[in-house]
Amino acid sequence: MKRLLNTLYITTQGAYLSREQDAIVVRVDGETKLHVPIIALSGVVCFGNVSCSSPLMALCAERNVPISFLSENGRFYARVEGPVSGNVLLRREQYRRADDLDAAGEMARAVVVAKIANCRTILLRALRERTEEPGAGELGEAAQHLGELLHELESPQSLDSVRGREGEAARRYFGVFNHLIVAQKDDFFFHERSRRPPLDNMNALLSFLYTLLAHDVAAALETVGLDPAVGYLHRDRPGRPGLALDMMEEFRGFMADRLALSLVNRQQVKGKGFKKTETGAVQMDDATRKEVILAYQKRKQDEIQHPFLGEEVAVGLLPYAQALLLSRYLRNDLDGYPPFLYK
Repeated sequence: MKRLLNTLYITTQGAYLSREQDAIVVRVDGETKLHVPIIALSGVVCFGNVSCSSPLMALCAERNVPISFLSENGRFYARVEGPVSGNVLLRREQYRRADDLDAAGEMARAVVVAKIANCRTILLRALRERTEEPGAGELGEAAQHLGELLHELESPQSLDSVRGREGEAARRYFGVFNHLIVAQKDDFFFHERSRRPPLDNMNALLSFLYTLLAHDVAAALETVGLDPAVGYLHRDRPGRPGLALDMMEEFRGFMADRLALSLVNRQQVKGKGFKKTETGAVQMDDATRKEVILAYQKRKQDEIQHPFLGEEVAVGLLPYAQALLLSRYLRNDLDGYPPFLYK
């Protein structure tokens, strides 16, 4: 398994990362700000105007520490990593099942069931807390509809059918998402999902958290020898980590949506920390971005009982646990893939 809090996030603009023996040194305007042994890290994420030396990239490649480059707003640009590792037979089985539409449909159905169930749990929890408040009726109707979709997904279906129900569930869930925001309504509201670019503060916050989650899931898949690019629900597209996006569906509600709502409703982030650019895109300022990253890393330290393994697992290790279960399923050690279901 992986150690927690072992991803280094660089958000300071103009930072320069270099190698000093077996450590990463972060300098800003020539002044050393951080010195981290490479053995303590499993990944580096650079936001905006951050550069790295070639010797450092070589060190990270040798030690299997991927470096991800993103925009200030969290849009993924590139990922630098060493040679692909892992069992070639495992990856070949992954590819074979991706080419088999029936097998791909089964895998897609598993992750979509988890996504819908976890979103429904969020709605039901909110409904219990505010039964008499405005919007409670709509939350209840949406939760009921998601339950009906889960019932429809109990039996095997074609990949297209699974995608159709996933899209319908997303529309109903995000259709009532604004009712989950109970504070700072002038600055944080949700009318519809906008991604490239995010057009309001809430979408900007969600997109940023999804980017952090995607990095963690991709790293987990690579750790067990799977190819993050070849998925089942998300089909092949150049530059798209299809399998990472598949597995993300299980965690979006639990690890990203709930955290975003908590940050806003507890007023840990403020509207003044977001700005709209000339293109209409909304970006977070550096201080807000750091606050979100800190909250995300703190959340990863919490422990829950894994629904399938029955053991206490840190939230930050959930992607690694699911990646391991997926690899066992592909090796036929499990009859089916058990997705993450939050109770």
